[in-house]
Amino acid sequence: MFNKDFLWGASTSAYQVEGAWNEDGKEPSVQDIRQVPEDTTDFKVAADHYHRWQEDVALFKEMGLKAYRFSISWSRVMPNGAINPKGVAFYQQLIDELTANGIEPIVTVFHFDLPASLKEKGGWSNRETIDAFCNYCHFLFDTFGGKVTYWQTINEQNMLTLAGKVLSGNQKSWKDIFQENHHMLVAQAKVMGIYHDGNYPGKIGPAPNICAIYPATSSAEDQLAADYMSAIRNWLYLDAAVYGIYNQQAMQILRALDAEPFISEEDRQIMANNTCDYIAFNYYNTACAKASPLDSETKQGDQQKGFSVAGFFTGVENTNLPKTEFGWAIDPVGLRVTAHQIYSRYHLPMLITENGLGGRDILEADGHVHDDYRIAYLRDHIAELQKCVEDGLPFIGYCPWSAIDLISTHEGMRKRYGFIYVNRSDFDLKDLKRYKKDSFYWYKKLIASNGQER
Repeated sequence: MFNKDFLWGASTSAYQVEGAWNEDGKEPSVQDIRQVPEDTTDFKVAADHYHRWQEDVALFKEMGLKAYRFSISWSRVMPNGAINPKGVAFYQQLIDELTANGIEPIVTVFHFDLPASLKEKGGWSNRETIDAFCNYCHFLFDTFGGKVTYWQTINEQNMLTLAGKVLSGNQKSWKDIFQENHHMLVAQAKVMGIYHDGNYPGKIGPAPNICAIYPATSSAEDQLAADYMSAIRNWLYLDAAVYGIYNQQAMQILRALDAEPFISEEDRQIMANNTCDYIAFNYYNTACAKASPLDSETKQGDQQKGFSVAGFFTGVENTNLPKTEFGWAIDPVGLRVTAHQIYSRYHLPMLITENGLGGRDILEADGHVHDDYRIAYLRDHIAELQKCVEDGLPFIGYCPWSAIDLISTHEGMRKRYGFIYVNRSDFDLKDLKRYKKDSFYWYKKLIASNGQER
């Protein structure tokens, strides 16, 4: 059974939901200026949450959300390094409205949307970005720290690193990629230190995308391959956040790739002395790996397109699992496997910050959206989450992706995740009217029963 304080919530991110990309003093972010995938839309209007946040919060309240996990746009709050009062006011109003409606605000400070001016100076490859991030976060903690209990530093740093080419459109060497990753790890540690030194009343932690890696067969070689893949995909980031050290197996891979970052002694001390309070993680599915010969291909990949490192592992399809219409594997039991792996390694409270199914939802003529496939997906995952709780794993809450339809990073508006339908397509904004999907009513009943009525 879930305890009475369990946070049933839902998630979004600033660049995917807000719109108003250049209004009220906001600087463009890297997401606003990047080339979007062919036949998909940009993020300039998104779901227009910036102008409709009161209506959206009212819907969140009606659905019964206990928490809303969202991100703050760095370039809206601090464009070109200067505080933007209108941007600050937007989040102040949003947080106050959530709190007034009994909804816990859960804040991610960085979700893939680096200010464009910092990108022009080298982005995360430039160590000055560490200080810029610290200044930004310190301001957020001082401004909102009394109203926000749960903070997350960087959303899916592992995906930003391992699928960086996909997300940024830039071709970089592994050496450059993992030097940028190191700078993010140092920035994260420094920010956690700022939070703890400031004696703010809440908790802070990372928010990577974590998934169990299965061996393709029962051979020892495939098991070792799965261990290596998990080290570079999962544990590198959590070992750094929880223990302040680099994972040994991951470092072995980096050396083989000639990608070992420069780590100063000061960096090591900063990481060792500033660690997290809890672990937020995004879970969509599991992965599978087989042994990889030295002459095989090394390639990047995201959650679905398996990546490989010659001599260590090759990501392969798990043919035992069903898939969504967009080709993502569905593995509810994998959530339980993943959660046990995380807790066995780190023994910290956990919060699921993303989990969901993207589909081509259809608005019927009568205003209904029948998304039984989403209900089935969430029902099965929540059943496994309950088993985790009964196993004794300490979960703070569950915030599926997403609270409302937003722009998918890779598939635009045609791939929808929300409990609330937004009436627009990739290239026709229509009226942006909100409609409650079948999953909205289902989740409302589930929350009211504290997870028992599924």
